[in-house]
Amino acid sequence: MKKFTLLMPGLVALTLAACSDENGSGAAEEKGSLLTDDWNEVSEAAKGQEVNMYMWGGNDNINRYLDEWVAPRLKEELDVELTRVPVNDAQDIINQLVDEKAAGKNEGSMDIIWINGENFKAAKDNELLWGDFSGQLPNFNDYVDAEAPEIATDFGEAVDGLEAPWGKAQFVFVHDEMKSENPPKSMEELAEWVKENPGQFTYPALPDFTGSAFIRHVLYETTGGYEQYQQPAADIEDLEARLEPMWQYLNEIEPYLWREGATYPESLAKQDQLFASGEIGMTMSYDPALAASEVLKGRFPESTRTFVLEGGTLSNTHFLSIPFNSSDKAGAMVAINEMMSPEAQTAKLSPENWGDLSALDLEKLSPEQQDAMNNVDMGEATLPLEDLEEHRLPELSADYIEIIEKGWMENVAKE
Repeated sequence: MKKFTLLMPGLVALTLAACSDENGSGAAEEKGSLLTDDWNEVSEAAKGQEVNMYMWGGNDNINRYLDEWVAPRLKEELDVELTRVPVNDAQDIINQLVDEKAAGKNEGSMDIIWINGENFKAAKDNELLWGDFSGQLPNFNDYVDAEAPEIATDFGEAVDGLEAPWGKAQFVFVHDEMKSENPPKSMEELAEWVKENPGQFTYPALPDFTGSAFIRHVLYETTGGYEQYQQPAADIEDLEARLEPMWQYLNEIEPYLWREGATYPESLAKQDQLFASGEIGMTMSYDPALAASEVLKGRFPESTRTFVLEGGTLSNTHFLSIPFNSSDKAGAMVAINEMMSPEAQTAKLSPENWGDLSALDLEKLSPEQQDAMNNVDMGEATLPLEDLEEHRLPELSADYIEIIEKGWMENVAKE
């Protein structure tokens, strides 16, 4: 999922502290009822509701999957109308909810939001989310391992039922095997490849989510692994010194980057354009099936393949949540439950639709459902799911992200 830097948490908290939560008793009764009602009652209450889903709108495949696969089925089978509302920046969602809460607006336009990481932490800390709803969803209870770390926490933050898993992502590198038959398998080998192929590598400028994720891989490999960072950043007294090898690595390869490192692509989309035109020899993605999708569209060459590092690559879960002032909470619950169904998750897995990894526990699926998911053609550019699973690394908690992004500006971009 696309993720961006948010408002300063302290500023958000001060803004919200200035105004009380003026939810009426009717809203409180609705919340208690929907979170305890029998699912049939929730489904009945959802009929005829119009649900607005606010989400990053920068990917045509994702948009088409929502508009042409999800929405028609919700309308036909459950009588819930889903409208996708695209936003350019996930920060806009949080900022709008902050403003609405400060203004005491209890009937908002957002019913479902697509968030994770820093976005979720800011929303949770400032009580912008509705309630502990995920345990009410039949498909969550039937098909999700609620105790799995990647489900129970979101970038180190306890989920507490405030969001439901929609899919999983894992970082991959993308290359043209006609140009690099044996791609690097470590950051050390990548540095060698960059120097041997000047101008053929770059990464998106921070705070781009994918560019930031690339740098987190550099952090893990140049400073002794991820384990030391599975604690709050504030607990590491010598954090600045620990980060130094990462800055040294990035500055060492910078003269050999595209345009000699004088500038960086402003987004992953810009970087992908450079790869598609042959101007650079590698790109990257947090979507393992993106390359296969781009090959299907004819943008990337058919010889495009993906690879991961031997030491592993970052993976995380992206979630759907319901804002505190959703006007159609029953419809939102039903829509989210449907998007978590084995059928919807299988369709989402196909690169022709999206190529997003399933949030479901395969062991909880029936043999027929497992076969349907395993038989999805992920394309030659996509690594086998078992290879991805074997190379998964945990994400950093959200408090590290701002430190790294600020540090990149000071230690790399300004050098």
